[in-house]
Amino acid sequence: MMNGWGDGWGGGGWGTAEWLMLVLGVILVVAVIVGIVYLMRGLAGGGAAAGTHAAPSRADSPEDILKRRYAAGEIDREDFESRLRDLRS
Repeated sequence: MMNGWGDGWGGGGWGTAEWLMLVLGVILVVAVIVGIVYLMRGLAGGGAAAGTHAAPSRADSPEDILKRRYAAGEIDREDFESRLRDLRS
């Protein structure tokens, strides 16, 4: 024996604790990578961090924005028609 580390020819083997630490280490590395990707997508303005609705461009008219909100289900038909009348008056 060499200080409890086996005979140097594979006699030591890995126990449950060593495998558990290896698996937890891999999970931690994957979690860090996923976190970095998620953060970078959020900072770049894309992906889930930016929300699911497209931001209106400067060329969109108020009616276009209203139509998009109605199509996305953010407002109901009565609200859409009422706001459309207000815009056109």
